[in-house]
Amino acid sequence: MIGIVADDITGANDIGIMYAKAGLRTDVYTLESWNPAAAAADRPDVLIIDTNSRLDSPEEAYNKAAAATRALREAGCDHFVNKTCSVFRGNIGPEFDAMLDELCASFAVVVLGFPKNGRTTLGGVHYVHGKLLEESEFRRDPVHPMTESSLVSILQKQTERPVALVPIGVIDRGPDALRAEIDRQRSACSYLILDVRDQHSLRIIAEATRNEPILCGSSALSEEAAALLTEKILDGDAETGSGAARNGAQGVGFGEMNHSGEALQPAAECGVLCAAGSLMPQTASQIAYARSKGIAAFELDSLLLLQPGEKEPHLERLAELSSAELRAGRDVLLHASNEPEKVAETKRIAKEHGSGNTDISRVVSEALSSVVAEVAERTGTRKLLIAGGETSSAVCAALSVSGLRLLREIEPGLPSCLALGGVPYRLVLKSGSFGSESFIVKAIDHLKEMAE
Repeated sequence: MIGIVADDITGANDIGIMYAKAGLRTDVYTLESWNPAAAAADRPDVLIIDTNSRLDSPEEAYNKAAAATRALREAGCDHFVNKTCSVFRGNIGPEFDAMLDELCASFAVVVLGFPKNGRTTLGGVHYVHGKLLEESEFRRDPVHPMTESSLVSILQKQTERPVALVPIGVIDRGPDALRAEIDRQRSACSYLILDVRDQHSLRIIAEATRNEPILCGSSALSEEAAALLTEKILDGDAETGSGAARNGAQGVGFGEMNHSGEALQPAAECGVLCAAGSLMPQTASQIAYARSKGIAAFELDSLLLLQPGEKEPHLERLAELSSAELRAGRDVLLHASNEPEKVAETKRIAKEHGSGNTDISRVVSEALSSVVAEVAERTGTRKLLIAGGETSSAVCAALSVSGLRLLREIEPGLPSCLALGGVPYRLVLKSGSFGSESFIVKAIDHLKEMAE
């Protein structure tokens, strides 16, 4: 069983779908809801624990990653991946260190490139859609502004363990040459970052690292690794109960009631409920596109959230408007304020009250999640799309979603999933910086096509 520690829920799904689409049963649990009996009763091929630690302090992130790694080891995992943001936002050093410490290991290969989503690494320098990381949209990230592009430097500033690099020239020489270089560097460093030019680079890396016990970085390498693993299974070199049939969604019945004992409207008659808390430009363009296609969109006004007398009436109004649209069979999109001027003013007011960017991010995510949970309760809708890692985690908590089974990939790194252990929500949890301009509309159509 492959064990993966992810620092947010969208990242967990991002890497999970790489295995699920190869026919491997892949389940995601939050660290808080993890119960060893879950995997024991229905053992997956790939087990992912989401620590939701990207916004935590380094110490908190280390402790969570250590606890998640320990849980995976105790569950029977013997191959480990530490999944991080594809541009190294967050507590990458502490979380990588935690996994090595917990496994009494001293070495891991790190691969951040994700060519299908525009992330490449050349000479240890990271690029996003051809731009230096420090010149990309991530330079203006409200919580983790990325102001340099050297992956070795970024990681080295977060760990006392030595960090080294394998340039693209070595990788281009093929799996055997790369494997030899990895073995040569194994005693000289703890973290070995590998360049990635394209998908072919990832295939070479996957072949060279197929026996490495610990890998770190983005999800892209796992796509190639999963394909190699599936080939090995099909060749008869391993036995598993895996297969595409195992990923089929469980049957779902209705006739459920809400907390007030009222019969819920069948989800098939409702529209799809979407919520976007991310401020990334990709999500902003997706919201604008959805609006242009006639999807009802309502803004969660971040300024009103900072006014105690205005906050609750505002949230109630959003719940009323959204519920009415969904009951009429129309799709709804709730989104946080994303105009630069309003975002700047929100930060200014929050700072006057002693709150930083991380605090206001959580306030917005919690407000959005409370509205989503209320609307789901009122309407019985079971199909939701959420944009933004922090918002996705907050919504899952508000809906009491403790586990997810990965189903189908909509776009690279963007899957649908089925909630486990409670109400069988069909969900799409989207990283804020991923997806085409039309992704929200595409994901709504995908959710509508899913059988109940």
